[in-house]
Parts: sequence; structure tokens; C-alpha cells
Amino acid sequence: MLSKNTPVDRGQAVGAIIFVLGLGTLLPWNFFITASQYFNERLTLPNITANGTSSVPTKDYNYDSWMALLSQLPLLLFTLLNSFVYQWVKERLRVAFSLIAIFLLFTLTAALVQVPMQPDTFFSVTMATIWFINTFSAVLQGSLFGMVGLFPSRYSTLFMSGQGLAGTFAALAMLCSLLSKSTGNADEKSSPLGYFITPCVATLVTLFCYLLLPHLEFAHFYLNRSQNQVVSTEKNGLNKDMEANGMTVSDPEESQERSSVFAVFKKIWLMALCVTCVFAVTLAVFPVITVRVRTVYKDNAAWDKVFTCVCCFIVFNVMDFLGRSAPSIVQWPSKESPLFPAAVLSRLVFIPLLMICNVQNSKLTVVLSHDCAFVTVMALFSFSNGYLASLCMSYAPQLVRLKDCETAGSLMTFFLVLGLAVGASFSFLLGTLV
Repeated sequence: MLSKNTPVDRGQAVGAIIFVLGLGTLLPWNFFITASQYFNERLTLPNITANGTSSVPTKDYNYDSWMALLSQLPLLLFTLLNSFVYQWVKERLRVAFSLIAIFLLFTLTAALVQVPMQPDTFFSVTMATIWFINTFSAVLQGSLFGMVGLFPSRYSTLFMSGQGLAGTFAALAMLCSLLSKSTGNADEKSSPLGYFITPCVATLVTLFCYLLLPHLEFAHFYLNRSQNQVVSTEKNGLNKDMEANGMTVSDPEESQERSSVFAVFKKIWLMALCVTCVFAVTLAVFPVITVRVRTVYKDNAAWDKVFTCVCCFIVFNVMDFLGRSAPSIVQWPSKESPLFPAAVLSRLVFIPLLMICNVQNSKLTVVLSHDCAFVTVMALFSFSNGYLASLCMSYAPQLVRLKDCETAGSLMTFFLVLGLAVGASFSFLLGTLV
């Protein structure tokens, strides 16, 4: 227990900033994944030949699977690298540089909305942008997860909740873009332009919040306290009593350095494997399978146009956000319970359930054809994703010493991204099965 002199989070300002930082870390991924319809439309534009004739390209770019894979590979690589080099590069430099780079890459993506390009060129530029933007996102996530691990555990939940809201934020921005285009209030280019300008502004807000954070008393205390200060605060009274009785005070915590990465992993390995499994299941079918599900009400043109945005992306992200927020109310199963890994493995059932929904041109027998069935499965699928992932990320720092919390946070981020990469790889296989 900390000293009564520990500052308080006045007005929950630090909690709000950490929430915004969580939102900012997943903006790149969510804005590219939610814009699936825009990118696929750009990739099916007619090719203009030298004599002025046009031809519709027959090439299947498989944007959703490539986008998922090329998002997760740099995340995996640079999150692992960040786990080892964070001690040599200052966190402030890592975070600030990453946010500025993400802002510039979003600006490029917004500018390309106005530039006519051949599908092959557009695909190459988009994939390169996705690669680099997720490279910087990896450094950003690893750095911020490590920083949040220095705060009390409830701030990890707030950070995860912010990440959950990033998807909802992107989905609502896309819905507004679709509605403005369908009502004639915007042309074909201004709608996606406004969509991609939104994360540019949000990234700048995230950068401002990060720079503000160390100036708040509560954050300053947790970001700058040393292990020796914490130990002396917690044990000051006990040590005085021991010295008064002629006893020698010896505290192994004070004399030890930070544990090695492998030593920390041995303490959190179960949580690491659980978070890997959670996100592997999710990325295996989302979005490559879920975006191909179609409404049974095809005669309703307006509903058919927004069905994927509403029933796939908005339902997923709202329920994922609620799932990430739920551990602040109840945390079950506990980190010691065997029911926890069992709950994580039970999510495998969602893979076949989503594959037998009303997938367009499916090779499988469609069993869950109605829109309500798809929405119900998506709601349970996404809520369990957010809830179990949030528990994993908040439990892991509780299993190590205070001075090892940053290492634990960085390692958990690596295994989170490993799960995303494994799931994205399997999405190619599952995509061919349906």
C-alpha cells in the first residue's frame, strides 16, 4: 500500500488522457480496416489503355487479407524489437516520433484520394503505407503499454477501453462518409477525403495529450518514482521497528536490478499465450470473412449499402469496447483460475459459426442466414474478444515486481501482435474455404 502522501488523479484527468492514448494507438489499424469498401472500389476502377479505351481489371487483389497481414508483420517485428531496445531509446522520443510519422502517413493517404492511379500502383502504394504506418504503431503501442504498466492496474483497463473505442470511432466516421455520399451531400472524392482527415486530427490530439501527461502531478509521481522510493515508502515503519530492536534490515528488492526479459516471461507466459489465442481467433475471420456476409434484405438498397459498416464494423467495435470496459466492473475468471484459459480456448467456436453465416458466394452450406443471427454471433464474438484481452493485459503486470511492469507490458504487446499476425496468416486459408 502506498503512502497517504501519494497524489490523487484530480478530475480523472490522467485516466482520460490514458484513454485517449489507447484510442490513438489503434487508429491506423481501424481506419484502414474499416475503409475496406473504399479501397476495394479503387482497386476495381477501369484501367485506361494508351488508345483511351478502358478495361475492367480481373485481378483479385485480396485487399482485406493482405491489409491484415501487412499490418501485423511490422507490428510483430517492431514490437519484439521494442521489447529489447526500449531501455536504450527514451520513451518520449519513441512515442513523439511515432505519432508524427503516423500523422504524415495519414496525410499522404488523404492526399491520394484526389490522385487518379492505376489499380496496381494504388495497391502497391497502399500496402507500403500500411506497412510503414503499422511499423510506427508497433513502437507506439509497445512504448505506451510499458508506460501504462507503471500506473495502477485500472489504468491498463482504461487504455484497453480507449483502444476499443478506436474501432467505433473509425466505423462511425465511415458511416457518416457513406451517408453523406448516398444523400448527395458530398461527391465521390470528398467523402473519403473527410474520412482520412479525421485520423490526422485525432493523431495530433493524441500527441498533445501525451506531451501534457508528465506535467500532471499524479502522472509525474508514477512515471518518475524509483523502486527504492516505493520500497522505502511502503516499509519505512517496519524498517524503523527492526532497527530499534537491533535487527539488520535487508531488502532484496532494493539490491536487485530489473529482471531479464526471459525471467519476466516465465512469470507471465500463460497470460501471453492467452492474449495470443484471443487475437489469433479474431483476426482469422475478421474482417476477411465478416465483410463478405450480406444482408437477406437485398431489395432495400439503402440498408444493403450500410449493412457491412453497421453490422460488421460498428457492432464489432461497440461490443469490443464494452468488453474491454467490463473488467473495471467485474474480473472473472481470476488470473489463477483454470477457467480463464478454458474461456479463451472456447472462442474457437466462433470461426465455424461465422463461416456458416450468409457469406457471399459461399462454398459452405449457409445455416445462419438471417441478419439477426449474424449480429448476435458478431456481438458475442467481439465482446469476448475485448473482455478476455483486457483481462490478459491487466493481469500480466500483477504477476511481476513493480520494476518489471514495463517489461511485462512490452512483452504482452508483442504476444498480442503475435496473435494478430497468426490470425491474419490463417485468414488466407479460411478465405479460400468459403
